[in-house]
Amino acid sequence: MNRNLLGVINLIHESDELESLTASRCPASVPFGSRYRLVDFALSSMVNSGISKVAVFAHTKFRSLMDHLGSGRHWDLHHRQSSLFVLPPLTDDGNEVRRGDLFHFYQNRDYFNRSDQDYVVITRSHMVCNVDFDSVLEQHIETGADITVVCKRQNDLLGGTARKVRLDDAGRITGIQDHYGRLDSDVVSMEMYIMRKDLLLELVDSSLAQGKDHLVRQAIMGRLDELNVRSYLYRGYLGVVNTVESYYRNSLELLRPDVWRSLFFEPGPIFTKVKDEPPARYCSGAKTSNSLIANGSIIEGTVVNSIIFRGVHVAKGAVVRNSIVMQNGVIGENCVLDRVILDKDVRIEPFRELRGAETVPFLAGKRKVI
Repeated sequence: MNRNLLGVINLIHESDELESLTASRCPASVPFGSRYRLVDFALSSMVNSGISKVAVFAHTKFRSLMDHLGSGRHWDLHHRQSSLFVLPPLTDDGNEVRRGDLFHFYQNRDYFNRSDQDYVVITRSHMVCNVDFDSVLEQHIETGADITVVCKRQNDLLGGTARKVRLDDAGRITGIQDHYGRLDSDVVSMEMYIMRKDLLLELVDSSLAQGKDHLVRQAIMGRLDELNVRSYLYRGYLGVVNTVESYYRNSLELLRPDVWRSLFFEPGPIFTKVKDEPPARYCSGAKTSNSLIANGSIIEGTVVNSIIFRGVHVAKGAVVRNSIVMQNGVIGENCVLDRVILDKDVRIEPFRELRGAETVPFLAGKRKVI
């Protein structure tokens, strides 16, 4: 067990262009892959790397996140020697809630001060990947870096937005752009940072004293010349999920067996909140192909190239193609869905036809009747 690395999942001002998918939830709790939430990937990577103490810095709309994470039991973080803390803002003052992540770290500095670990890994939740942080920490120590940033060489982000970075020949980061910059590089930051805990606390204090309260944009990007900031090049699957297009395209990528194996099982399994439900039921006349269909679903119609979450009912004669139907959705008789995203508890009345554009799907928010 890696007792020298403290985990932080930072949800303060996380990039979010997911429209109605985040109308009543934060991006971290957006359902993904028929039974998971986006936060599961960062959290499972930490657990598989032996990290026993994790803090989730919540920001806004975190009720469903807290319900999903609970005590951390499903990630084996509920024992005496392990822990999962969800740390919402300590105030309801709108001006303070809008401040940057360094301010919220400062408000919860007791959490850092009381932890025995020497190093901290800070991640976001919108990076869908499976990372071995042991390897990252090992390289971090060997190179003598002040900060190590997990990066990936990837030109096509499937509609997602991410910071690009510029590297020198030795792997040192010499430039970082914001999400909408024009830096000419094929290397993207995965928003995962390893550093000594005392350096993080120094960045918190010195930056706030200068009126700066954003970790990456101000504390790191503003000190690239004086800090030894290095890259760790990740080689597994990466999905940047912070727009509707990227959510849709990365979801359908899961239908590729090589992507599924790489993301969910290498280097370790992805865990999520367990719900005891019966297996999916396929009725007489049901037809399915190239789809993920979760437990508790009832399939009477046709499902092709789609992702079906728990408890969905596809009625007789209905056709669902290239679509994502979240938990407890009901697709009425003889409906046709093509390139559609339906949030939880959406009901489609019989004989309706919904079609989206090729990369911009039709999106329906929670609990709608269409």
